[in-house]
Amino acid sequence: MLVKDVITRHLKTIDSQASLRQAAAMMRELDVGLLPVSEGDEVVGVITDRDITIRGTAVGTAPDDTPLSRIYSPGVVFAREDDDIAAAAEIMEERQVRRLLVVDGDDRCVGIVSLGDLALRAGDDGLGGEILQQVSKPAH
Repeated sequence: MLVKDVITRHLKTIDSQASLRQAAAMMRELDVGLLPVSEGDEVVGVITDRDITIRGTAVGTAPDDTPLSRIYSPGVVFAREDDDIAAAAEIMEERQVRRLLVVDGDDRCVGIVSLGDLALRAGDDGLGGEILQQVSKPAH
């Protein structure tokens, strides 16, 4: 099975100059915990609900005055939509992430695949458990 068979499409991005509050509101509206961060047409990283909490709120930043560019996670961990799901699972394990952005042949972001997507949509509960075990190991 290929990544494109299990991804969530119609991904919304948020500009790196948007505020923490705007990102949190967008996450609430979309019921998601991660947003790709863009600068123009390029995805430059991701922001998670945890990033907002730990790197933003916990250190006392002003949610309306703090741009995402100050706290988002730069660099993009991705899989290609034509990759086999085993390749996506391997990337998640190696990079210790629970979600991957998915790009097409032109390197455009076309969706996201999560650990849950791999386990549920691929019909392989063992795969999800194996990835979760590897992702949850402490980083060295």
